[in-house]
Amino acid sequence: MPVVRRLIPALAALIALSAAGTASADVKELGGSTAFPAASCPTDCQAIGQVTGYQVQIGSAKNPMQITKPGKIVAFTIALGQPNKQQTQFFNNLFGNQPQARLSILKLGHRHRRATLVRQSEVFNLAPYFGSTPTFALSKPISVWPRNVVALTVPSWVPAFAVNLGPDQAWRSSRSSENCNDVQQPAAQQTLKTTRAYSCFYRTARLLYSATYIPNPTPTTTTGTKKKR
Repeated sequence: MPVVRRLIPALAALIALSAAGTASADVKELGGSTAFPAASCPTDCQAIGQVTGYQVQIGSAKNPMQITKPGKIVAFTIALGQPNKQQTQFFNNLFGNQPQARLSILKLGHRHRRATLVRQSEVFNLAPYFGSTPTFALSKPISVWPRNVVALTVPSWVPAFAVNLGPDQAWRSSRSSENCNDVQQPAAQQTLKTTRAYSCFYRTARLLYSATYIPNPTPTTTTGTKKKR
């Protein structure tokens, strides 16, 4: 499936305004340093269902969704497969009939791969965009800090999943460690300030999303009043 980016005018204006106010900041696409592989639908149709997850490896890039410098997330891009009518009905019956997704900002803990949900975007309805790769501007930029991870939360289901890839593709999910492959276990993390273990680890697959990130600029001058001696 060809990857076609749709940069909507509102996003272009938002980035332009942000760049004007932060001249030394570089806009980055987290998780978008390489082209998205083809989504599995409709050929070998698999979808992400009722889960929160984040990519931990894309090729040689480790932890591509982790923040190392304070900044803001202003948009996200998601590559959607095009399930046929029968496949769509199957996922609707299993997970709910409104394909949706949102971004989640997780604060990583230091033990047991636990993460706390600290911020989330609004929910986006994705059915009108099947078979394309839309970019959505967030209604309000989300502040992020070091050790934050930008995850994808799917309240229902979305066909934004690539499978049968190499071992250098890996992601983690919020499912219970005893049921990592139980796709009918609702596990989407959507309550702020809750903490979950992200101990389910999967290789050879990729969540097909990226996030537009503007790091805070580095000051080049020192301002303020000198202290009196």
